[in-house]
Amino acid sequence: MGNAYEIYALRYATMSPRTPHLNYLVPDPHETTGADLDYFVWLIRGGGREILVDTGFNAAEAQLRNRKLTLNPVEALARFGVRADDLKDVVVTHLHYDHAGNLDLFPNARFHLQDREMSFATGRCMCFGALRHPFSVEHVTLMVRHVFSERVTFHSGDGEVAPGVTLHRVGGHSDGLQVVRVETARGPVVLASDAAHYYGNLHRRSPFPIVYNIGDMCVGWETVERLAGHPDRIIPGHDPVVSEIYPRASDKVDAFALHLPPSRSFAGKP
Repeated sequence: MGNAYEIYALRYATMSPRTPHLNYLVPDPHETTGADLDYFVWLIRGGGREILVDTGFNAAEAQLRNRKLTLNPVEALARFGVRADDLKDVVVTHLHYDHAGNLDLFPNARFHLQDREMSFATGRCMCFGALRHPFSVEHVTLMVRHVFSERVTFHSGDGEVAPGVTLHRVGGHSDGLQVVRVETARGPVVLASDAAHYYGNLHRRSPFPIVYNIGDMCVGWETVERLAGHPDRIIPGHDPVVSEIYPRASDKVDAFALHLPPSRSFAGKP
């Protein structure tokens, strides 16, 4: 394979306890407890470059939203041997608080964002609290500043960050949500971000309750499956199962190697 990258999920925060109705728009009535919510950023490494996917949130945001921050994602990267100053490309899957914080800590990076996400986060939908709640005005305005500093590359639908690293707008959870398809030695792996918070959202065809367009979310699942080509090559955005089935990649930080096969297969799931 011409472009075979390594991918690492770095876990930096958690949220618990949760009930099923917090994780599924139509929860299973037989379930009484819900899975914890883990927070990750993702590092793509190969071809002499490193690409970060999402930037997480900081301690102030964790306190504001009652989340348990283990360590700032920039510190997690440092423990994994990656300096924020050295990163040249950062993909922002969408502008929700847990994916687009710390934008001031990557001084040499170019940010990759969908046109529709910037329009959504700065347009009339932000006049409504229910749609505005997952966004931070500080994060959004900082991204606007990066636009004015010519540090943002906008994508419309499909795009490319590097050979073998492509972006695909799926919407649903947020209007400009994009997923990342990465060529690896085990085939294309899709970082689904919040197209599916949990494997269960995808397998049950049950949306996560924070959703802008349910139709786009449902079609987005089909897009993710097509891009990956196999259920074991889809990585949900917040599922703690990821840390259980993928090999640990560091003794200094919670990092997991997604370019290696999982210990459990999802083939045949409905």
